[in-house]
Amino acid sequence: MKIIFLGPPGVGKGTQAAQAAAAQGIPHISTGEILRAEVEAGSDLGGRAKAYMDRGELVPDDLVVAMVAQRLAQPDCASGYLLDGFPRTMAQAAALEAKLAERNEAVDTVLYFSAPDDVLIRRLSGRRACPACKAGFHVEAMPPKTEGICDKCGTELIQRDDDKPETIQNRLEVYAAQTAELIDHYRQAGSLVEIDSAGKVGEIAGTVNKALAA
Repeated sequence: MKIIFLGPPGVGKGTQAAQAAAAQGIPHISTGEILRAEVEAGSDLGGRAKAYMDRGELVPDDLVVAMVAQRLAQPDCASGYLLDGFPRTMAQAAALEAKLAERNEAVDTVLYFSAPDDVLIRRLSGRRACPACKAGFHVEAMPPKTEGICDKCGTELIQRDDDKPETIQNRLEVYAAQTAELIDHYRQAGSLVEIDSAGKVGEIAGTVNKALAA
């Protein structure tokens, strides 16, 4: 299966994508994780992308499309994949569809995760990350045993720049302006399924499983 997960920052699609991809036996391809890895590695792509990410802006289409195309060409994607965070613009969607059309393929299902802005802001601003072992925490949903300290390696946790309150609002505005039009695009194509993502993780996962089994 070729699956796309759409939704604003903080909606929880990353958590659901990892579980769904494992259940389907296909790779979970998160553009956010790949970009952050490139930034940490100090690659050319990472250096070019970092300035946009720090401001809560979308990385330019040409950088993202090149990165995703390279990833989809790897052998583990031959039987399908789950795209998390791509496409984010109509230009990216068109590039993906062109690549698939070359192989007489198409996206099977697009799940759109939605939640009110106040829920998204609370989820994003509460996230904490370990700079050493990359473990993730949340001050409300999944707090560390010792406040501000990683359970796994004892390193002091950090708040990513793009999860700070002053950046979150901009991220949501960027999403609304540049990404929300994809919802109508995939709805018109008949491949969109909307998922209410304001509830608990387990409840949302059950809805996701039913949607992918349909």
